[in-house]
Amino acid sequence: MTFLSPERLWLLTLIPLLAAAYAAMQLRRRRHTVRFTNLALLSQVAPRRPGWRRHVAAALFLSMILLMVIGFARPATGVKVPRDRATVMVAIDVSLSMMARDVNPSRFEAAKAAAKKFIRDLPARFNVGVVGFAGSANLVAAPSTDRQAAIASIDQLVMAKRTAIGEAVFTSLQAVRSFDAQASQGDPPPAHIVLLSDGDNTTGRSVPEAVDAARASHIPVSTIAFGTPYGTVDIEGETTSVSVNKETLRMLAEGTEGKPYEAADADQLSDVYANIGSSLGWKIEHRDVSARFTGLALLFALAAGGASLVWFNRLP
Repeated sequence: MTFLSPERLWLLTLIPLLAAAYAAMQLRRRRHTVRFTNLALLSQVAPRRPGWRRHVAAALFLSMILLMVIGFARPATGVKVPRDRATVMVAIDVSLSMMARDVNPSRFEAAKAAAKKFIRDLPARFNVGVVGFAGSANLVAAPSTDRQAAIASIDQLVMAKRTAIGEAVFTSLQAVRSFDAQASQGDPPPAHIVLLSDGDNTTGRSVPEAVDAARASHIPVSTIAFGTPYGTVDIEGETTSVSVNKETLRMLAEGTEGKPYEAADADQLSDVYANIGSSLGWKIEHRDVSARFTGLALLFALAAGGASLVWFNRLP
């Protein structure tokens, strides 16, 4: 819980002062009784009253003041609410290693299928762009709310040699900046990059450079490590081992405050995309809950008044 007007909490200092004043009055009353009363006679003519009753109404009254001060400081609690504005860049590795069939039917086909589902499931006002990368990175669909255009661009991806993960991040960042400059009207939506790859950066700018650029732009990169250690591909008649490099992708994600995921098969990949979508689709807002404390304060006030009337025939 947080407070929207925390400066008002200084009023809490009044509570120990009131408690001290009450205690001082009780001591003064006791001294006065001892000084001016015949205790032997008083014990015979005065009815016995449980001493604790005198303090119940006071305790309830102080509790009421405490709750009123807390309510006056406008307590707020965090609530998950839908975030309907965001720009998501989906960067898909189209290098030849993605032809490996250790993910059914292949790394590439499984990635395309899950990416399409992810795009369809995003909130309608999210802007989605697509980047394809192998030896270089290309923007194949600029950020927009046109889901069909983004999905069609995925179907048009063509595989090529080498892998430029760093360039994919830079191209995605540039696409976000261009979109913000043209369409955001000075209020750019939050952005996120989702990068699918089997992990080796073999050309272009380095992954550490990409990390620095993404951090400078305050845009997290979530990565999905694609494949298993046992993937192979046939290139020009030769079988080549293409194991997944999880360490590179983890460094990219954690360095940009994104999340690293692993997807060994198409079903698991769909779950990963669902998790990313839910993290983008919500934000925490603080909502004023002072009415709760005001209501409790009212109950304590009624209890204090009721106890005082029943036991002492007067209000506190």
